[in-house]
Amino acid sequence: MFRMTIKKCVACAFVMWHCMAVSAWENFKFAQITDIHISSDATKMYLQQSIDQINADNTVDFILVTGDLTDNGDNASLEWISNELKKFNKPYYVLSGNHETTWTESGMETFNRLFDGDRIAFEHKGIYFIGFNTGPFVRMAYGHVAPQDLSWLGEEIRTKAQGKKVIVVTHYPLMEGDVDNWYQATDSIRQYSPVCMIGGHYHKNLCHRYDGIPAVLTRSNLRDASGKAGYSEFVVRQDSILVYERKIGEAPRQWAGFSMTKQEYDPKGHADKYPDYSINKKYGNVKEIWRKDTGVSIYCSPAVSGKYAYVGNNEGIVKCYDVTDGKEIWSTQLKGKIVGNPAVVKGNVIMGSTDHNIYALDAKTGVLQWKVATDEAQMGSVASWKNTVYIAGSDHKMRALDARTGKEVWTFNGVEGYVVTLPLVTDGKVIFGAWDNTVYALNQKTGELVWKWIHRKGSMHYSAAGVWPVSDGKAVYVVDPERAMTAIDLKTGKELWRTKQWKNRASKVRESLGMSKDKKRLYAKTMQDSILCYEANPERPVEVWGCNAGFGYEHATTMLREKDGIVYSSTKDGLVIAIEGKTGKLLWEHKVGNSFINTVVPLGKRGVLMTETSGEIALLKPIK
Repeated sequence: MFRMTIKKCVACAFVMWHCMAVSAWENFKFAQITDIHISSDATKMYLQQSIDQINADNTVDFILVTGDLTDNGDNASLEWISNELKKFNKPYYVLSGNHETTWTESGMETFNRLFDGDRIAFEHKGIYFIGFNTGPFVRMAYGHVAPQDLSWLGEEIRTKAQGKKVIVVTHYPLMEGDVDNWYQATDSIRQYSPVCMIGGHYHKNLCHRYDGIPAVLTRSNLRDASGKAGYSEFVVRQDSILVYERKIGEAPRQWAGFSMTKQEYDPKGHADKYPDYSINKKYGNVKEIWRKDTGVSIYCSPAVSGKYAYVGNNEGIVKCYDVTDGKEIWSTQLKGKIVGNPAVVKGNVIMGSTDHNIYALDAKTGVLQWKVATDEAQMGSVASWKNTVYIAGSDHKMRALDARTGKEVWTFNGVEGYVVTLPLVTDGKVIFGAWDNTVYALNQKTGELVWKWIHRKGSMHYSAAGVWPVSDGKAVYVVDPERAMTAIDLKTGKELWRTKQWKNRASKVRESLGMSKDKKRLYAKTMQDSILCYEANPERPVEVWGCNAGFGYEHATTMLREKDGIVYSSTKDGLVIAIEGKTGKLLWEHKVGNSFINTVVPLGKRGVLMTETSGEIALLKPIK
């Protein structure tokens, strides 16, 4: 009897402990709004309807806002939506989408100021939520998780989420074809306890697996086919997460769910494939002479002067390297991101910054020589002519400055959009595109407007703003996101011809262009495998050759540069391409990484210098 009583007591205690454990768990619900795309009164109304409906639901604990808040990434839209989100009567957490990062008027400074950065990390009732930016930044490319965000992600999960269930939040899906370094993020996440991942981007409800980890992409806040705006709701229970679509004025509809107890992935293995580097065996004579992994995103091409290269990064650090061996010579810390390409003029390294300044550093020492304060971020690249540098940014101005002193030569105040391109200085003019559907030509000496060419499409997203204009002395040539090439009269700004027709109809140009040194040939990268060569012909478009380089789908914005008769290009997934300029013969390809390579800098016999958004700097060289 005594033993029986003990057993009964132990059993009773176990039942009581189990009931207490179960009762300790508390179900909860949160909402998710994504792909709001503020651009009109209608889109504003959809958001306001969602806010009102969520506020009226006392069972919602908090809200995730997962990117594409705006359509144009402009400061005014960000300010408006920031004020609207403050009307929530419960906590909310905000991430950016590609419409904030690709078309960013401030280089993401406004977003980070309004929403306290672009990462989220918090615990709610035993579940750890973590989210981060998935890019891309300023230029078209795949999504990308910046190296500094990868470091933060690993440390955040290791130190704060250890032993907890984790829900990961992004805008882009962490998959091949969406984010170039998806595998780095999932390799870090899968080591812990991810229950699921949540995102948006595709404007519809979809179930996925990111390296085996369950994931959902959810509907846009915009109206759907039924004419209703809406958002998503997640009910978190001890054994499962239930996913609902919630249209305005309608009851929630469950469409997906996840187990909270079943692990559907191998935490030690990698479910999907890694990038394929086999192309480097095919062209085995191309070597990396040196390589630096800086651990911080780089969005500009190097400026090279003599034996030295100068590179700025996402954290405002400018470094000088010896081109021969990659040795670091000096490093200078500035405040904002360096986005546009620097230039070395009269012994100074000159660049703009998102901190609203233009800087000049001594090329030998990195010591500050002068700076010019501006009204907004300066993300344009620096062009030069003799003692003068030309740079435009987000304050609707093009500036001409004395390279030695920073003294203003002239300022043109009539730019309607913001500028991220490299101006063309030719024929006594400074020519550049802006995100306002316009290509401007200014008098090089006075800054007065000579002519404007205005894109016929009304949306800013068609602007010839990412491309660097080129000229043969008679016409200015640009390509734009409408997938067309245009010739504009250099003297008058009159459109001479415009074409979307190519021999290979699958190959459409977008924003990548270049010109031969003798100014007889135009080079354009297409959106599918090919590099095209056209005559620099003001009268009509004449195709010279097409080279199938086999790089697949391609929408990244990089310029094509020729050196010693060889034209070089690069891609969104780490490939550098070399083609014979006159014939279109493919000479070699080399895969450096799997992320966007900024416009490369060919150095002739010394090789090709490149920077990658993943933070790498490398010198490539064919070895005979």
